Amino acid sequence: MLLEIACFEIYSAEIALRSVADRIEFCAEQQLGGITPNIDEFRYLKSVYKMPIFVMIRPKGGSFMYSDLEFEQMKKDILEFKRSGADGFVFGILEAGNTVDIEKNKILVELAGEIPCTFHRAFDRTPNLDEALEKLIQIGFKTVLTSGGKSSAMEGKENLKNLVKKYSDRIEILIGGGVRSGNIEELKNFTQGTHFHSSAIPDYEVFASDDEIKKMKKNL
Repeated sequence: MLLEIACFEIYSAEIALRSVADRIEFCAEQQLGGITPNIDEFRYLKSVYKMPIFVMIRPKGGSFMYSDLEFEQMKKDILEFKRSGADGFVFGILEAGNTVDIEKNKILVELAGEIPCTFHRAFDRTPNLDEALEKLIQIGFKTVLTSGGKSSAMEGKENLKNLVKKYSDRIEILIGGGVRSGNIEELKNFTQGTHFHSSAIPDYEVFASDDEIKKMKKNL
């Protein structure tokens, strides 16, 4: 069982890195759904903590289609974070109709080299999850972060169960979208999933909670 904590600023990242999670996804700007974090903050975290840190590569919020200039920035960011010790990358590029952009994603995966890449929840916007997942496997992604095409993992649990059954021997199905200590055990048992993703931010709070992380890990 793997628990990844999404951290949108450095305070939450340090809470998670000191806790019992297996790795973190480091990004910025929660209100935008996560964008590329500050490289100096990342370098600091890598200098202090041993837990794996996956880095979000996303130059802006909103849609997952990018201009040529934004795509060039994504390439530069992957190379810079790679040189600085990133343990994984998290990104996803769509094209018209919200289908997976095979060419651009492949370029980024190849730039990452041996560093594993996760296709983030842009996947949930695609019109055909099975078709999209076959493309991600073909491109070389190691993981897909998904709520089963719905707004939350609980809403998408039927789809998640099917994805785990059909594809988990070929790509990691990382279940995310409203995952918390109160539902992670149900999601695990229903979907038979083994990889889970959460911000671990309790209701009415703004930072990750060490207690919430420990509860989730215990319930796995």
